[in-house]
Amino acid sequence: MSRFYSHLFIACAALPGLLAPLAGWAQAGTVYRCPGPPVLYTDALTADEARERGCRTIEGAPITIVQTARPRPAANSASAPAAGTSPATAAGRPGDPKVDPTAQRQRDSDARRILEAELRREEDRLAALKRDYNNGEPERRGDERNFQNYLDRVAQMKAGVTRSESDVAALKRELAKLAP
Repeated sequence: MSRFYSHLFIACAALPGLLAPLAGWAQAGTVYRCPGPPVLYTDALTADEARERGCRTIEGAPITIVQTARPRPAANSASAPAAGTSPATAAGRPGDPKVDPTAQRQRDSDARRILEAELRREEDRLAALKRDYNNGEPERRGDERNFQNYLDRVAQMKAGVTRSESDVAALKRELAKLAP
């Protein structure tokens, strides 16, 4: 038993030496709040610099600072697009000249064609789902000896039909938004 206590004593004696770097790390980060039009939170000042600027120390919970990208200055709308870019590709940015009307018509027709193809596929899928659903009375399969399994499959089929109907309605709304 005395051997156990000697190991315990050695471990307890070494513990402060192991925790000292962590304690220094936790206390080293003094965060200052400095006044100004952009309020500044920093830990890069010495105590003298912080006092000169009128900064106060922040106590308590740590502060998380998220760096964001600075907004780019708006391009002058009278400027020409950069070399090597076409007017159609350069016109997608705010502040640039409008898109060429023929290019916009081409984009609209492509969008309409894609939406119409998607609508046809979804309507075919809906027709197949309704045919299988059979107005809530689909054919029972051999693996559905338990009636609850059959009811679960019918509920899934009904949810699929409802979801497909809402998809068709959404595609029709999108097509209605596009100019003919």
